[in-house]
Amino acid sequence: MSHAVVVGVDGSEASWAAAEWAAREAERSGRPLCMLHVGAQEEFAPTEPDEAVEPLPQAVLAVRDHIAGVLPGLELTCRHVPGNPAYALAAAGWRDSLLVVGSRGTGGFAGLLVGSTALRTAARAHCPVVLVRAGSEGQGAAGGDVLVGLDSVRPCGELLSFAFAEAAARGATLRALESRTYQSGPYVTEGPVDQREIRDALAEAELTRLRDTLAPWREKHPEVRVEAEVTAWPAGRALVEASRGAALTVVGRRTSGLHAAAPWLGGVAHAVLHHAHGPVAVVPHD
Repeated sequence: MSHAVVVGVDGSEASWAAAEWAAREAERSGRPLCMLHVGAQEEFAPTEPDEAVEPLPQAVLAVRDHIAGVLPGLELTCRHVPGNPAYALAAAGWRDSLLVVGSRGTGGFAGLLVGSTALRTAARAHCPVVLVRAGSEGQGAAGGDVLVGLDSVRPCGELLSFAFAEAAARGATLRALESRTYQSGPYVTEGPVDQREIRDALAEAELTRLRDTLAPWREKHPEVRVEAEVTAWPAGRALVEASRGAALTVVGRRTSGLHAAAPWLGGVAHAVLHHAHGPVAVVPHD
C-alpha cells in the first residue's frame, strides 16, 4: 500500500470520523484510500456455504458506501485483514504512506480518551499515523493552522518535511512551537543585571535558533506562511492549548536507540494524543 492513505475501520463512531478525515486527505493529495478492517472474521462469515456476501461487517460496509457516495471519484478499496489490530494496522503502513486510525474503537473501556489499539499503532508504525476523534473537534478547526512541536536543539527532518507538506497541501499557516524552561532562581552575573533581561535575552536566542532551524524548509516551501514561537510552558500543555485552533497537530516519535520489540511514545506525544483538540499526527524519526 505504498503511497496510499490507509485507514482502520471497525464501524465505531471514531472510525467513521477517521474514514472521513482520511478520505479528504486522500482526495487532497491525489492518493488512493485503503480501508482496513482487522480482527476475527467468524462473526460475520456467511451463514450458508454458497451465500455470496462480502467478508466484511455491515457496519464497515456502511462506512465504505458512505465514503464512495460522498467522493465518487476517489480510488477506494476496502478489505479485511485477520490478526491483532495494532500489529496489522502498523504493518499496513509503509514509510511513504499515511495511516489514519480512530482514537477509540468498539472495544475497551468507555472512559478512555484514546484506546490501546490507537496508541500501540502510533507507537509501532513506520509511517506517520494520524489519530482522529469522533465529535465536533474530530476533523480539526476548519481553515486552521498546522501546528508542529519542535526541538531546535535536535531538529528532525522527517517531522519538518511532513508538517510543511501538510501546510502546503492545505494552504495553511505552519505554526512551529518550541518549549523551553529556564531556571527559576537568580542567574550569577559579573555585574548588576536585571534577571528579567537575562530571561528575555535567552528567549530571544531560542527564538532565533528556532527560526534558523525552519529557514531551509521555508526556502523549499515559499508558499507556506510560517509562525515561530518559543514558550516557557511545558511542551505537552503548550501544544494541547495551541491545538484549539489547529487543523492538524504534528508531533514526533523518536525511534533510534529503541528496541524493535518495545516501541515507545514519549511523554509529550502521549499528552497531546490524549488531550489535543483535533487530529494529531505522530511522525516517526531517528
